[in-house]
Amino acid sequence: MRVRAGADYAVMAGCGFSGDGVLGGAVAVAVRGDRIVWTGPPAALADAVAWSGKEPCGVFEGAKNAMAGGASLPVLEFPEGFLMPGFHDAHIHMFHTALYLSPLAERYCGENEADAVARLAPLAARRPEGGWLLTQGWRDYLWNPPVAPTKASLDAAYPNRPVAMYSGDAHTLWLNSCALERLGITESSVPPAGGSYDKDASGCLTGIVREAAAMQLMPRIVAEFSPEELLDAYRGLFAQLNAEGITSVCDVSLMALPGLDFVRDDLYQQLLDAGQLTVRTHLFPTLLDGSDRLAQLQQQLNHPLLQAQGYKQFFDGVSSQHTAWVHSPYTNPRFPGDNGRPTVEPQEMRRLLAKAHAEGQPVRIHAIGDEAIHQLLDFFEEEAAADGALAEPRNAIEHLENFQPADMGRLARLGVVASVQPRHITLDPGGPERDLGPARVPYMWPFRTLLDEGATLAFGTDSPVTATNPLDAVYTAVTRQDADTHQPEGGWLPAQCITAQEALRAYTVGSAAAANRGHELGRLAPGYLADFIVLDRNVATCEAADIQKACVRATFVGGRRVF
Repeated sequence: MRVRAGADYAVMAGCGFSGDGVLGGAVAVAVRGDRIVWTGPPAALADAVAWSGKEPCGVFEGAKNAMAGGASLPVLEFPEGFLMPGFHDAHIHMFHTALYLSPLAERYCGENEADAVARLAPLAARRPEGGWLLTQGWRDYLWNPPVAPTKASLDAAYPNRPVAMYSGDAHTLWLNSCALERLGITESSVPPAGGSYDKDASGCLTGIVREAAAMQLMPRIVAEFSPEELLDAYRGLFAQLNAEGITSVCDVSLMALPGLDFVRDDLYQQLLDAGQLTVRTHLFPTLLDGSDRLAQLQQQLNHPLLQAQGYKQFFDGVSSQHTAWVHSPYTNPRFPGDNGRPTVEPQEMRRLLAKAHAEGQPVRIHAIGDEAIHQLLDFFEEEAAADGALAEPRNAIEHLENFQPADMGRLARLGVVASVQPRHITLDPGGPERDLGPARVPYMWPFRTLLDEGATLAFGTDSPVTATNPLDAVYTAVTRQDADTHQPEGGWLPAQCITAQEALRAYTVGSAAAANRGHELGRLAPGYLADFIVLDRNVATCEAADIQKACVRATFVGGRRVF
């Protein structure tokens, strides 16, 4: 006699996606506790599943009893819905995303320098007098005119109040004179290695602070926000993510310097203890010499909703600032031999990777330029050759924007996850051609080629660099068009378009692989964590133009309905 699975409830939908492919016809999942215990066609539910007897705590208003005779099972039905694993943002900076989406700060690009300054007014009105005014999002190459800003415009509007405006790529600060004074930066100040305090032709500070120098200042700028203000910001972010169908995130270090990763385990722990952590969270603090932070986090955090899963480090910067490390000089060099630079010397990076490997810890390394990617793959190949096997747990490279052609097949051979952010493709229209030239452009964000070579893609947003909405990212991956402007016509490098099913897989199964939880996360399958969503349309098969029109009907994390 076949034993029926015991379940607390079931969810039915008209169609679905398992993580591996589209499910034909109507689909149901049965849940007990925080796990899926059964999946299949709704017609088989009554014979396959019995009610556990546990009442589903008020989150199933309007649920129908679909069981005929015997024990009943609460069932939530979405006849026109599309059931799939929840979206998993594989690369997000939660502290800054929460901050810039909260009343504590603002997030915008602005039309030009003057407009960016003018948009500070609402923030100035609601924040305490004399306190910091903090924004994120300006991109001078998108302005009209595309001219770098200076402290002068901020000084004219806010002579006695510190202003810090973080760039859209999170690599540059634009400060006024009051901010420079409060931070103790003068013309004689020496920036940290890998950073700069820009000066004009006469040697005066411009107010622009770059890379490591900007990163080093951020903790002092945000220090005035209280713990309760920050907790409120996180709660607000969780609510937004759940409404967008995001059930898991990888919160990766934002900054490479000691103590600056902004992976706030203290805030997460408080929210978990209060029952307010509604996004499954994986922490990736900075890989540093002599630090036992990851080991401490792994000992401290052993809850299914909150775990520390590995290290993060940075090997270069960004192409738009010529700090990504490229093999051949930039097409528009700012000085002879302008190839960008590694943020960590290659031999030091090799040693850090060996340290993580010896500890059995996966690493996730920021590498945008083709030379940074190439050398990282060399390092991973050396490890695999020494071990005689591919690395487990799996390593990942973050961003991977510009490849040397021969390297595109190496990720699959080495088992390295390509953690990429589709909306980066259209952030800087014309920028790749301007900075790297036509010979290198065909090898930028080559998603189609990587998949054809057998690589695992993991999708995320790099928020706050791009918005958190996963459907916008899926649209861009499928069309190679910007999610806001829907340009360029026909897509940028359309030969690298991927299918919607492949994009959904990257946002579920792929991201679970990047978090090294592929054995229990990212699929609709028995034994997997009950993290799933219902959309109002089949985004795996609908027209590309309709992907962004989809709405989230329900979001479940660990069997709990959170939206």
